[in-house]
Amino acid sequence: MNIKYIELKTGYSDNGPAWIGNVKESKSGKTIYFNDRAFQRCQGASGNYRDVETGEEYWISGIKRNGQNRHWAGSGKVIIDRKCVDEYLSAVSLSSLPDSGFTVEDIEDSFPVERINRLLNNK
Repeated sequence: MNIKYIELKTGYSDNGPAWIGNVKESKSGKTIYFNDRAFQRCQGASGNYRDVETGEEYWISGIKRNGQNRHWAGSGKVIIDRKCVDEYLSAVSLSSLPDSGFTVEDIEDSFPVERINRLLNNK
């Protein structure tokens, strides 16, 4: 597992809900799992991944070393998984999270591999 930045784009501009948390990638690398969701790469209007079940577009990327994960025009706090805080701080060379940019929460590592495989294989 590794940590990624995930932001919902559908229905939002650059200020949709956003998270930093553990993801799991499929063996083929075509699917990313996070927070009981599955995403596959797309060339959407504003996202680079699409939720396999809902069709919503998301922006998913590695975390930025400069700490600026949101688009320059975006706003809003990023929810960061408590389990990822130390790894994130190390990656961006900070000793603590800026209060203004983050909310620390517990995000369950729920990766719906079997459910998504059934869905994709029945199409």
